Amino acid sequence: MKKGILTKIILNAASIYITASIVKGVEIRGFLAAVVAAAILGIVNALIRPIFLLFSLPINLMTLGLFTFVINGLMLSIAASVTQGFYISNFGSAIVASIIISIVSAILNFLLVE
Repeated sequence: MKKGILTKIILNAASIYITASIVKGVEIRGFLAAVVAAAILGIVNALIRPIFLLFSLPINLMTLGLFTFVINGLMLSIAASVTQGFYISNFGSAIVASIIISIVSAILNFLLVE
């Protein structure tokens, strides 16, 4: 079944909501805030992330791609900074949260969409 953009946003919102209950330093105030955060994160990932990945290519190559976790944490921090009701206390929490969001999102996509 093909996923629409609304389905992707809802699944990412669920991932953010679940991650906030797991990762210390990440707080989300309700599922609606998670939906808004997921939509903003999608926009940030589509518009800003490619630029950061391009400019960080040398360090990303030297770290064998591990620097991508830092970029993902930064994108999550940007999304949190412009989303009311979504708070990340420090950058370490943002990096851990971005990893957990990716894992939870992959699991939800596999279970609910495939």
